[in-house]
Amino acid sequence: MKLQRRTFLHLLGGAATLTTVPSTAFAQAYPSRPVTMVVPVPAGGALDTNARLIAEGMRAALGQPVIIENVTGASGSIGTGRVARSASDGYTLIYGANVTHVLNAAVYQLNYDVVGDFEPIALIGWTPWLIVAKKDLPVKDLQGLIAWLKANPDKASCGTAGPGSPSHIAGVLFQQVTGTRFGFVPYRGVAPVIPDLVSGQIDIAILDPITTLPQFRAGRIKALAIMSKSRTATAPEIPTVDEGGAPGVYMEPWQAIWAPKGTPKDVIGKLNAAVVSALADKAIRQRLIDQSYEITPRNEQTPEYLAAFHKSEIEKWWPIIKAAGIKGG
Repeated sequence: MKLQRRTFLHLLGGAATLTTVPSTAFAQAYPSRPVTMVVPVPAGGALDTNARLIAEGMRAALGQPVIIENVTGASGSIGTGRVARSASDGYTLIYGANVTHVLNAAVYQLNYDVVGDFEPIALIGWTPWLIVAKKDLPVKDLQGLIAWLKANPDKASCGTAGPGSPSHIAGVLFQQVTGTRFGFVPYRGVAPVIPDLVSGQIDIAILDPITTLPQFRAGRIKALAIMSKSRTATAPEIPTVDEGGAPGVYMEPWQAIWAPKGTPKDVIGKLNAAVVSALADKAIRQRLIDQSYEITPRNEQTPEYLAAFHKSEIEKWWPIIKAAGIKGG
C-alpha cells in the first residue's frame, strides 16, 4: 500500500506542477504549426513576390513553414481586415504596405483601425518610384516636364493604378509642389498603364522601377526622375526629383509585417527575429536589391521602429489625401 500511496502522491504532485506551467510551455513551443501570412494582393506582383521571399527566409528561424495566402480586393483592405479580426496567437500575419496601412485609411471607410488593430513586427524595405513620360513628349528632363505642363495646363494625362493608389497620390503631391495641372487616368493596377504609355495614349505616369525600367532600357519611354532623396543603384543615371526641380516629391512605397493586436510580446519577438534572419540572408538580399528594393538597415528592423515610422507616414500622407478630396472607387 505504501508503494501505491507514494506513486499516487508523485502523480498528484506532477499534475499540480503541470497546472502552473502551461503559459510558459506554450510560449516556448511557439510556433508549433505553420504560420499563415496574408498577402492582400494577387499573386505575381512585387508585394507577393517579396512576401514569398521573406516567408521562405523565416522558415529556418521559426522551424515551421510560413504559408502565403492571397486575399484580394478593395485595394488590399479585405485581406488586411481579415487579419485584423484574426486570433492574436501569432499564426496569422499580414504582409502589408503603405497602401494597406496608410493610404487606404484616408481613402476608404474601413471597418478596422490600421494602427490600433495591429502589432508591428518589422519594416522590410522600400522602393523609390519613377516619373516617366511617353517617348514623344517634347521634354528632356523633369525641369522640362514642369515647364511644359505649366505651358499646357490641364492638357496632359497621367496614368495611375486607380484612385488613392501611390501613383495617384504622388501625382497630386507633384501638382502641389510644382504648381502644375493635369488629368488623371485610372487603370486597374500598375501593369495596364505601361501599354498606353508606350503607345502614347497617355503622357506621363508615376510607376515602380520593376515595371518601368525595362521599358526605359528598351527606349520605349523616358525616365525623368526618381522620387527619392538619392539616386538608385539599379539606375544611377536617372536624377532625383530634388535635382530635377520638384524637391521633396518622394514616393517610396514600403512593405512591412504586422500581427493582430494583442499578440504576445514574446511571440512578436520570435517573429521579428525570423524576419531579421531572412533579411540577413545573402540570396534574399540580392533578390530584393535586383528589384530595386532598399532593405531596412539592421538597427531599424525592430517593432518599435516600424511603429514610429508608420505614425510618421500617416502624419505625412493623410493631410495631402484629405486636402485633395481623394476617395476610393
